[in-house]
Amino acid sequence: MTTQSDTSHQGGASPSGAEPSWGPPSSTALQEPVAPPTAAPRSGEPKQPFFHRVWRGRPEDPRWVRPAFLALLVATGLLYLYNLSASGYANSFYSAAVQAGSQSWKALFFGSLDSANAITVDKPPASLWPMALSVRIFGLNSWAILVPEVLMGVATVGVLYGALRRRFSPAAGLIAGAVLALTPVAALMFRFNNPDAMLALLMTVTIYCVVRALEDGRTKWLVWAGVAVGFAFLAKTLQAFLILPPLAVVYAVCAPVQLRKRFAQLGLSAVAMVVAGGWWVAIVELWPASSRPYIGGSQNNSFLELTFGYNGLGRINGDETGSVGGGGGGGTGQWGETGWNRMFNSEIGSQIAWLLPAALILFVAGIVLTRKARRTDLTRSSFLAWGGALLMTAIIFSYMAGIFHQYYTVALAPYIAAVVGMGATVLWEERSKVWASLTLAGAVTATAAWGYVLLNRTPTYLPWLKWLVLIGGLVGALGLIFAARLGRQLALAAVGLSFVASVAGPTAYTLSTVNTGHTGSIVTAGPAGASMMGGRGGPGGGMRGGFPGGGNTRGQNQQGGNGTTQQGGGMGRPPTGGTGGFPGQNQQGNGNTQGQNQQGGMPGGGAMGEGGMGGGGVGGLLNGATVSSAAKKLLETNAGDYTWAAAAVGSQNSASYQLATGKPVMAIGGFNGTDPSPTLAQFEKYVTDGKIHYFISGGGMGGGMGGGNSSSTTSTSSQISSWVTANFKKVTVGSATFYDLTQPTK
Repeated sequence: MTTQSDTSHQGGASPSGAEPSWGPPSSTALQEPVAPPTAAPRSGEPKQPFFHRVWRGRPEDPRWVRPAFLALLVATGLLYLYNLSASGYANSFYSAAVQAGSQSWKALFFGSLDSANAITVDKPPASLWPMALSVRIFGLNSWAILVPEVLMGVATVGVLYGALRRRFSPAAGLIAGAVLALTPVAALMFRFNNPDAMLALLMTVTIYCVVRALEDGRTKWLVWAGVAVGFAFLAKTLQAFLILPPLAVVYAVCAPVQLRKRFAQLGLSAVAMVVAGGWWVAIVELWPASSRPYIGGSQNNSFLELTFGYNGLGRINGDETGSVGGGGGGGTGQWGETGWNRMFNSEIGSQIAWLLPAALILFVAGIVLTRKARRTDLTRSSFLAWGGALLMTAIIFSYMAGIFHQYYTVALAPYIAAVVGMGATVLWEERSKVWASLTLAGAVTATAAWGYVLLNRTPTYLPWLKWLVLIGGLVGALGLIFAARLGRQLALAAVGLSFVASVAGPTAYTLSTVNTGHTGSIVTAGPAGASMMGGRGGPGGGMRGGFPGGGNTRGQNQQGGNGTTQQGGGMGRPPTGGTGGFPGQNQQGNGNTQGQNQQGGMPGGGAMGEGGMGGGGVGGLLNGATVSSAAKKLLETNAGDYTWAAAAVGSQNSASYQLATGKPVMAIGGFNGTDPSPTLAQFEKYVTDGKIHYFISGGGMGGGMGGGNSSSTTSTSSQISSWVTANFKKVTVGSATFYDLTQPTK
């Protein structure tokens, strides 16, 4: 006879891998860990056709399991593909790099912003590679850029399902997959071209591989986990390492092999990680700087400096050289409030926190349930792996003082979904125990109450929904308390009502998200006013909407048009029409006003050329410019005679013109306009050699204009702007100002 102290909880799965019953709880809820068997065909039995096997799945599964899983994937894909082209080029910063990579293999490798390889994006390029290859095949358009992100979202749901279905049950995998797909920030970022989609996928793959390694201590799965982390590093640098401490500790303590072998395996995994992520870094660092693009975001043209500075420790302590400003003291930074409740506040809560209280409750319940199990208990290890990743990432996000955007929290979505799926099914199997049924009901009650709070933050958005969520959740929770004594139909009704009430709020916000286009560098999910970024200084000062100055808080779809945030023309068309302006202005284009992420304005003035930072047609720090047909025609004229058709301060500004014309446009100073590239002397030589045709006035941060921690009072971009305006002929096209670098005034 075995006891609980030397058994392993399997979430109600029987040794044969059969799905747990939804009727009365089984008395064999605690089982020895066994891998699900692979059914071998009987002797002489014909092999089933491939598509039949895909549709049917495992022979030991109920017939509904595989169709339900496939339906989940298809539904996720259709949901994320809906209205996809409304976002146009999405973040033009990355779309310009994608376009450059589709024209130049060198630009593809380095992640250059233009095909002439002046400067790179401020991240490693792995997330750009699938999009650039797609554009090479299908041409430059919104779908070619964004469909790879959608596929990553579908793949993440699939990997998460596989991880939980393998060790718990199909129900656990389906719950987790649905929760992930319906998380608002996931619906946002798996339809957007920032690096976060690839990062979330690879982090999910990493934990899947670690849990596989925990099953029987096989080295190959831990090595694959290291490979996944290495590639994740090439997507978003050190953020990929946030989950390493809990995963390493869990494996070192819980793996079913001898201690010496555990540490040797962790060492091999670390080597695999370094190789998978370090090969690109080594090439870039060893490549002569004179024949590669400048490393955007760094102050010394070094990727290692970028990694450990601006994209590394600077994000934690707020000391981000070249940034637009880091964090402040007293728990309030220029990128929002910091502290233990950051994930729940008005800036972040509606993006990710809908089921976060339930996940925390179920995580504790899972640990309590397996507290007497042996060291190698796989159920406990799974809770520790997914829950540890959740806690570590959430804590870092809550207290980091540097640049922080709401969409970063998509990294938490798979972890929350996994803990919810595991915890709900494990407690369901133990529902005959009072504490288990009360805990499950408590998780549903907390979710319903918290959903009411989140929905109440947007009181004009579906005002009836918060009451349905609250009342439905409470009724469902009451049913769960007595589920062990209810009949099958009533028990299933309580489960269904609890699930619907739990996901109704995030589903509504997700539908609002996919129904709205999103452009620019700072995007949020949900309806108007769902995520208000507050910073120190309040209206008229400090950081509002993630940007210095200005008194307008962020809001989505403010005013007008079809409610999208489209930069210009529809699918695949470059931004066109109307006047530009700095974030915070309603830019008029083809009849649609800019909506998502309205930003507080920036102090005006004549810095960096005549138009200042808010000059007509000029892109700001966070959003791209609108490019008129006349401006497009001007830059395209004789563009083939020059290495760069134009140069502009700031990457968003240059990106808009590059996407509109298809010609290389140099981004002076990188994303913020604060990188020391090119120097004034280098720029003068480019002009003398006839490599640049026009200079586009305005854009970026420049010197003396809130350039954050720029190393010099007067940035190189300001020096270049001053030199250009003093020495070359000004050309005005509509509301945009250009300088013809082939026509000196003296």
